[in-house]
Amino acid sequence: MLENWVVMPTCLPLVLRRCPICPSGRFRPNGKFRVNAHHKLLDVWLLVLCAGCGETAKLTVLERTNVRSVRPGLLDRLHGNDPALAAELLQDPAVRRRNRVSLDWDGAWRLDTGDPARRDREVIDVSVRFAARIPVRPVRLIAEGCGIPRAEVERLIDEGRVVSVVRLSGRLSGDFTFTLKR
Repeated sequence: MLENWVVMPTCLPLVLRRCPICPSGRFRPNGKFRVNAHHKLLDVWLLVLCAGCGETAKLTVLERTNVRSVRPGLLDRLHGNDPALAAELLQDPAVRRRNRVSLDWDGAWRLDTGDPARRDREVIDVSVRFAARIPVRPVRLIAEGCGIPRAEVERLIDEGRVVSVVRLSGRLSGDFTFTLKR
């Protein structure tokens, strides 16, 4: 029987970027946008606050974009400071690349494993689904989901008792499955 685990975000991740005021390198997104119009052109920024000094920085979302090319629904969400839109834009690789930032997901996600009573079986087939593109080490997910230490999971992988079609070393942010044989 296949178990379904879900990696879900609990809050917005921290933005990794140098602060020009203090030595901090982390910014907290608060889900607010600044929309500035220049006649028929729009500039849109996602505002983030320095975790050290509280200085506001702007992440460029749209730059000198014609107003007519922006969907009315998107414009309403920007004006309404939609936190779900902020989460979407933070996960957009183009926005992160344009602003030269990366995300720190530590403490901003949780693993939902469902019913833990079935974990005493000899063979467990698990499908791990990501609700957002959160880079996590599969070894950490397996250890947390099964309630065993990471070193034990790595030993089981080396012995061939944890198998998957994806490489279980490194980080993953996409769905995968694995089988655990006790």
